[in-house]
Amino acid sequence: MLLKARTEPMELIALRHLNRRMELSSQDKFQLWKMEKGFAGEMIFDRMTENITEERYIIDDLLLQVNNSYFQLDKVIIAQDGVYLIDIKYHEGDYYLDGDQLYSVRTNREYKNPVIQLTRSETLFRQLLQNLKMNHLVRASVIFNNPEFTLYQAPMDQPIILPTQVNRFLKELNSTPSKLDDSHKKLAQTLLSLHQVKNPFATLPAYQYDQLEKGMYCRECGSLNTEIDHHDLVCGKCGTHERIEKAIVRHIEEIKVLFPEKKITTQLVYEWCNRKVSRRTFLRVLKKNYKAVGKTKDAYFE
Repeated sequence: MLLKARTEPMELIALRHLNRRMELSSQDKFQLWKMEKGFAGEMIFDRMTENITEERYIIDDLLLQVNNSYFQLDKVIIAQDGVYLIDIKYHEGDYYLDGDQLYSVRTNREYKNPVIQLTRSETLFRQLLQNLKMNHLVRASVIFNNPEFTLYQAPMDQPIILPTQVNRFLKELNSTPSKLDDSHKKLAQTLLSLHQVKNPFATLPAYQYDQLEKGMYCRECGSLNTEIDHHDLVCGKCGTHERIEKAIVRHIEEIKVLFPEKKITTQLVYEWCNRKVSRRTFLRVLKKNYKAVGKTKDAYFE
């Protein structure tokens, strides 16, 4: 039973928005690419676990805090035989382990060793169980699920599941009988209640409102080369049509992500969308989709 589904990280959403409206550094572009790749790999593994039978609780993308230390778990599966902590990696290409370090064969770029990260998360999770006075067996694994991934010198004594082993891992998990009781339900509910919504690890490049390019972007290709044709926003690059109301709502949500401290006003949205349509249209969309606060010219929307 899926109790918490995965959602796109706010850091990823914000980086996408910034990438459309400013020139990101090579480091920030790499971070965006890495996050896109990682999220895609997590979603692929989520689909692979949709058909797990028997009684199990599944919680995706948990951020927890223990003794002032934060740790993130890509997937938690609560079963009769234990709590499975799964870290998902979607690396592509040839890699090798040298001591505690993970390297790309092609670029020789050094990556964080996911086993070390997992060991830390497993230790903190055990501490959490002790604090909660809950007794459950913990089983932690790093899953590399990209079929184009190869790991040389992979030690056999580490909790690594390679692409050729993923299906077997899921089959073995699925074939293990699992009957849950109140203790498992209590653990699941507790973990959900302890989930931290705001990620302290999220880092974004410095940006200001005035430096970002204004305009309405295409929902498909992200191009700012768009025009209004009757009641549609039309992309000059790929030709995508979108009803103007839906497009305006998208851009309001974009403002809320990038500038959560700003009050959403008709003038702000009008400027952000580069005056593509009249203020009256923006006001109509705001009144229809958001709650107005105040009734004067200083009114804003939530």
